[in-house]
Amino acid sequence: MRRLFPVTDETAAQPPRGAFAQGVAAGAEGASGAGGASGAPGTSGAAAPEGDASGPVGLPTFASGGDGGEWSLAELAAAYAYPERPAGQPQPWLRANMVSSLDGAAQHEGRSQPISNATDMRIFGTLRALADVVIVGAETVRQEGYRPARARAEFTALREAAGQGPVPAIAVVTASLNLDFSLPLFTSPLVPTIVLTGAASSPERRAAAEKAGARVLIAGDGVGVDPVRVVQVLADLGHTRLLTEGGPRLLGQMVAAEVLDELCLTISPMLTAGDAQRIAGGPSVTVPHRFALVSLLEEDGFLYSRYCRSQP
Repeated sequence: MRRLFPVTDETAAQPPRGAFAQGVAAGAEGASGAGGASGAPGTSGAAAPEGDASGPVGLPTFASGGDGGEWSLAELAAAYAYPERPAGQPQPWLRANMVSSLDGAAQHEGRSQPISNATDMRIFGTLRALADVVIVGAETVRQEGYRPARARAEFTALREAAGQGPVPAIAVVTASLNLDFSLPLFTSPLVPTIVLTGAASSPERRAAAEKAGARVLIAGDGVGVDPVRVVQVLADLGHTRLLTEGGPRLLGQMVAAEVLDELCLTISPMLTAGDAQRIAGGPSVTVPHRFALVSLLEEDGFLYSRYCRSQP
């Protein structure tokens, strides 16, 4: 894997072609979602911190893996650590993790896995391991066949040190609550699945979700949710390290509401044509939102980028 940005005096040594991919395939086995695939996988990172903080919001830059070996999960976790907040002032940080083809498709035949790869999935698993909660839209849950997050021994000590439970909670955003509450996502997670909906949604469906074991939270006055309230409701529960895996409709709502702090985007070297959705849908914003590039990696033609909200 090559680091293209940020540029430092060090350059990442290249492992033999295919060696890194073989290693990440094993690491991806522990990821959850649709058969190990995310609703919208993708991110970027680098190796261990150099210690100086540059880039938006105090995010660190990183030294390269100079020994030529694959980056460990610990190095990836250090590279993707959520930004530190002042003591006593925990503030939520919302990052999105998505993948896009060269021609802008966020999925192929309704799923993101065909345009992802093993390295993408390894970073995907790392991002989940760092999060307090994974926010996902109901349509993505249905299309991707979401399952409960699974505990991974590699991240047990890291999560314990951060005061986190064994796995992130899955939080499903839904207006209709048209979900199969008999699925393991609701009946047998390690931590209760959260259902985020509006105050005007069906009381019967909310009751069905709670009966299955889900925790139902109101995050909007109408049928649907308000993204600002989604972030606040989760933060009130102590969930400040937030990760969304889409889908495109949900991410579009978050962009429009200006609650997104970070986008981890994998650019897949594939062309799909067709009419697949982009990573973010919905009405256009009045003024495009500018984000700053934090890091950019490349392997086998895939680009793993990380962008954060630009500071005024």
